[in-house]
Amino acid sequence: MKFFSGFSLCNEVDFFQPFINESNYSVCGFSYGAIKAFEYVQKALQEGNRVDRLQLLSPAFFQSKDAKFKRLQLMAYRKNEDEYLRQFINACFLPYERRDVEHSVTVLEELEELLMYEWDKDALKALVKKGVVIEVYLGGEDQIVDSAAAKEFFLDVATVTYVKNGNHFLLTE
Repeated sequence: MKFFSGFSLCNEVDFFQPFINESNYSVCGFSYGAIKAFEYVQKALQEGNRVDRLQLLSPAFFQSKDAKFKRLQLMAYRKNEDEYLRQFINACFLPYERRDVEHSVTVLEELEELLMYEWDKDALKALVKKGVVIEVYLGGEDQIVDSAAAKEFFLDVATVTYVKNGNHFLLTE
């Protein structure tokens, strides 16, 4: 199993153990990492590699947000990166108590990419046609992404599991 971490994070895979398929032919990504996992699977299949399952855990889904929201996020990051990341991580855990997470080095370009990313439904359908099972996991209490819009978007290309009381990490307590 290959795992791609979320924006500004590393080694957070343990949060998702109840959901992850440990097969050698599974690819998983959390939040920003879901974008990277999707792109990795597309490339892997083009190169003739086998992938059976793509698991998108709280995928970064901002195509339902307007340009003003995205601009404000980028401005806040530019103004004070440390404060932005502190608030971002806190929001990932809401409405529950924050837990310790390991951080990675972040760059503005990654935040821009995840905010501006447009999921391509035709490309997702192409993966399904090639035999890839796509699973999407969303938290009903997610304070980061619009889980309702993401659910609606992914429903016809993936099995969507909606963790009613789950936050961005899909935790329920």
